[in-house]
Amino acid sequence: MPLLIDRGGTTTRWTGTGYARVDSVQGANGAGHLELALINNMPDAAVEDTEMQFFGLLAAAAERISIHARLYSLPGVPRGERTTSYLASNYSAIAELLNRRFDGVIVTGTEPKQANLRQEPYWEWLAQVMDWAEENTSSTVLSCLAAHAGVLHTDDIGRNPLGNKRFGVFEHRRKGQHPLTQGTSDPIRMPHSRWNEVREDALLDCGYKVLTKSPEAGVDLFVKEKKQSLFVHFQGHPEYGERTLLKEYRRDVKRYLRHERDDYPLVPHGYFDAAATKLLDDFQVQAMAHRREEILEAFPEEDVVDTLQNSWRESATGVYHNWLQFMISRKAEAPVKVAMAKVGHS
Repeated sequence: MPLLIDRGGTTTRWTGTGYARVDSVQGANGAGHLELALINNMPDAAVEDTEMQFFGLLAAAAERISIHARLYSLPGVPRGERTTSYLASNYSAIAELLNRRFDGVIVTGTEPKQANLRQEPYWEWLAQVMDWAEENTSSTVLSCLAAHAGVLHTDDIGRNPLGNKRFGVFEHRRKGQHPLTQGTSDPIRMPHSRWNEVREDALLDCGYKVLTKSPEAGVDLFVKEKKQSLFVHFQGHPEYGERTLLKEYRRDVKRYLRHERDDYPLVPHGYFDAAATKLLDDFQVQAMAHRREEILEAFPEEDVVDTLQNSWRESATGVYHNWLQFMISRKAEAPVKVAMAKVGHS
């Protein structure tokens, strides 16, 4: 079934993806149709890649469900001139989102600048979106930093700094039964890239249900009903493409070579095979001995790329398929609840 994305003409970037960009969608509001919003707050360099990752995952998970998606981004996220222009041409204003209803919304994180998330320049807008989503969606997905912001906003759960970046692909075990993890593999493999975490004991104390957990990475997927919406939180990144962690690792290496960080970054856990790890270890020795940006030209990216596999795709598609089915079920229940309410009123 089609995945249609509002605003902007179709570009070469979208060719062959199985979905298209349109100016409007009319007459597609049946039982097998969902209206979704993607609030993309990623830094400039990742904005368009993040679109492709989420829409690719949704297209793979949809099967017989048709999806109409609309793009938004929070005001206050630092932007350069090019990205500001791109968002103006392809994204809708948050004020428009707050005046309508969607079946579901996905809110991405961004790169934090403040230890206290409430001090970020986009915080007030993000808080408004969280409050809006409780009343105007069937389900809300909060990704990585957005998950941390969500539990901070509604339950005052703070995030805890990690000694090292939690970076790589980790195996998680299911905890109990839930529609979102029904039929998924066990263990569930998921990528992570973060410097902070929210911990299981704090979540359980505030009524959250933890669905997946890793001995190395901690909690990943957890949920809580908030008014009309099931809030779905990922500390990891099921949407990531097979090269995303490599790009992040190369970026961190570049920051080390430019003296923007003191320590050489850790190789992503569970991501590279033995041959690729050997190449990267050899480059690290060279980089630490000759710490300057020019040496990045010798980074063995092309030799490593061919060894990469998206080992989490099956798990990610399964969870997102269940999420879409959950919203279809909620949509089917809505007319019945309205009819029962009318009978009760009579």
